[in-house]
Amino acid sequence: MSQFDVAVIGAGPGGYIAAIRAAQLGFHTVCIDAGVNKAGDAPALGGTCLNVGCIPSKALLQSSEHVHTILHDFADHGISLSEVRFDAEQMIARKDAIVTKLTGGIKYLFQKNKVESVFGRAAFAGKNGDLWQLIVDNGKGEYRSIDAKHVIIATGSVPRPLPLVEIDNINVLDNEGALNLSRVPGKLGVIGSGVIGLEMGSVWKRVGAEVTVLEAAPTFLAAADQQIAKEAFKYFTKEQGLDIQLGVKIAAINKGNNSVSVQYEHNGESKTVVFDKLIVAIGRVPNTQGLHPEAVGLALDERGFVVVDEECRTNLPNVWAIGDVVRGPMLAHKASDEGVAVAERIAGQKPHLDFNCIPWVIYTDPEIAWVGKTEEQLKAEGIAYKKGTSGFGANGRALGLGKAKGTVKVLSCAETDRVLGVHMIGPMVSELVAEAVMAMEFKASSEDIARIVHAHPTLSEVLHEAALAADKRALHG
Repeated sequence: MSQFDVAVIGAGPGGYIAAIRAAQLGFHTVCIDAGVNKAGDAPALGGTCLNVGCIPSKALLQSSEHVHTILHDFADHGISLSEVRFDAEQMIARKDAIVTKLTGGIKYLFQKNKVESVFGRAAFAGKNGDLWQLIVDNGKGEYRSIDAKHVIIATGSVPRPLPLVEIDNINVLDNEGALNLSRVPGKLGVIGSGVIGLEMGSVWKRVGAEVTVLEAAPTFLAAADQQIAKEAFKYFTKEQGLDIQLGVKIAAINKGNNSVSVQYEHNGESKTVVFDKLIVAIGRVPNTQGLHPEAVGLALDERGFVVVDEECRTNLPNVWAIGDVVRGPMLAHKASDEGVAVAERIAGQKPHLDFNCIPWVIYTDPEIAWVGKTEEQLKAEGIAYKKGTSGFGANGRALGLGKAKGTVKVLSCAETDRVLGVHMIGPMVSELVAEAVMAMEFKASSEDIARIVHAHPTLSEVLHEAALAADKRALHG
């Protein structure tokens, strides 16, 4: 038996950050995680995000963008190549090398900060005085008992299953399978047009696959500002050739030896399409598998999320939960900030986390990013607002990059001018959105952004111009 001040269950971006911050604050800390590497022969820290999510997907997106640029954009720069070869296996190998480096980095950080790392799946076993008892199963018939005063649940999420078909990661793929294709499929089907579906569809479309995206919802990117979503839909379908079908009702999915047949209804018409590979990306659900919440009375809601208050406290004393396993957006950076906040609350501090100031990013080309309220939300809530927009089409830096597409929208309060939301589609908006987040965290007005000097020529000038436009004094539009 081992005794700790803080035990963190899960070493994803919420868990490992929580463990490090707790250790920095002087707590004797252990982080328990059951992740294994791609080969299945060694532990791997970092959770879904680092191993089979955020990081590897961005590596593939970058590789596929290089392929697309060589094939379609180099000629505009006066560059011509006699032969272009693409090696999907090398692309996957590069992605795997990045993942391995970063998982090793977390191991080093644990050692540096004196966080004990334990491999295995943790379950609640009961209570011993004011200490929570956990049993860790390493999957080899070996068990370890851990007692801790505080427990932070950071077990993340898993892909939402589709009842019509079983994921085998051979022909029917989840996010992990989509990241490990060693050959470009001729015809690729994607069920779901959320972040994972669009990003993975974009990767394989750029390197030569014919991609069809089937979405049950009638609205494209319903969570995003619809002006930005409609612009994105145009780019993805008309310019990039993704076949995105909305309002689809899947009737049946049948797996063959080397293909997958999907029967569905679209616009009142019954269709059957045969794909070489099918990616199922219909969202994610909280992961409490093996946690045994019933053993201690840990409350879960009707959707399986651990119930927490605004400070991430569960219904049990000194038991906390963060990240994808609780309410709020399933975003790695949200989980990390919650992890820091919980560690600091355990230390008696009073950290603050504003969900309205958490940025969202989709790493397609062009990228999509936003923070705060959408125009649709402001209308529904009856909030009077001002709007300013500006495009990348006349931006010198964007033109030089060959990526002069997209829009930035600034929404501010009609009375106070305080920034209520910023929505973007365009080059590198995943980076530009940080300025908008900073502005909202500091309760800035659109005039504040407009009066800040932005370097020229930079992409950030489009945000500056949109802020000017909110006050009807745009200089370039």
